[in-house]
Amino acid sequence: MDRLPHFTLARPASLVDAVRLLMANPEGRILAGGTDLIPNLRRGIGTPALVVDLSAIHGLDAIEEADGGLRVGARATLAALAKHPEIAARCAAVAEAAKTVAGPGHRVVATLGGNLCLDTRCVFYNQAEWWRRGNDYCLKHRGSVCHVAPQGARCHAAFSGDLAPALMALSAEVEIASATGTRRAPLESLYRDDGANHLNLAPWEILAAVRIPAAPGVRSGYRKSRARGAIDFPLAGVAVALSVAEGRLASLRVGVTGTNSRPFVVDGTADLRGCPPDEETAAKLGKLVEKQVRPMRTTVTSSHYRRQVAMVLARRLLLALAAA
Repeated sequence: MDRLPHFTLARPASLVDAVRLLMANPEGRILAGGTDLIPNLRRGIGTPALVVDLSAIHGLDAIEEADGGLRVGARATLAALAKHPEIAARCAAVAEAAKTVAGPGHRVVATLGGNLCLDTRCVFYNQAEWWRRGNDYCLKHRGSVCHVAPQGARCHAAFSGDLAPALMALSAEVEIASATGTRRAPLESLYRDDGANHLNLAPWEILAAVRIPAAPGVRSGYRKSRARGAIDFPLAGVAVALSVAEGRLASLRVGVTGTNSRPFVVDGTADLRGCPPDEETAAKLGKLVEKQVRPMRTTVTSSHYRRQVAMVLARRLLLALAAA
């Protein structure tokens, strides 16, 4: 990797000040833990004149009770999420997802907001500057062609954050700060299916917090497949949240990451409510996942493998949670 480019570092004391800085500098970038931003800048992916460091904003890392559920600040670290007793007790999928991200040294600085706003990834994008230059760059950065699908007109880089599917399965909402105040929206509305521009955020908007609603009786979990047992991003990651009443599924939500340009909630799971959580129902869920994942040649493994892995993870997780 090369040296970091020259930029001005600002450390505002409030979200209001941070938003004002970004409004005056739309090309500025936000720094929280920096585990994604800094390597990309050192690869020459982006040369912002301004970097806005959120570390001085009081309370942005808080994990607290809110409306019967939990409110988690965007600067809460993944290590804090992984070991927080209320997170583990009420939304196990979130704790499990946090534990799987990178390594211990990353998790003590990497943040919830950073993982939710993680840049999309591709073998043609996450490379050294000289390598990308030798391949005429790509559609996501400085190029005009997506090397994954050269005949198409969109970028197919994959979203690989682990926290998004877990929170989506639990119907989480996000708080977004802007010049007009703070708004709340379902987490899934934060994303769009475009690898080059996958976040529904204006340049001056900041993800401030996530709200996880109370979900009595709901069990949840997260599983992912990766090339190595640690450090690696998911080739496919699946979160399941369900409840069982009288031996049948009373609720079921499934989130997926690593296969598409955005994390998403699997459609059609409402049709499985009322079914017994057995092998037949698990196979039906697997088919839903298989049809909706869209893995492309953006990682070191084949698209077919990632599709099959997502399907199998969903099936196994449903059965494991129901048995628990």
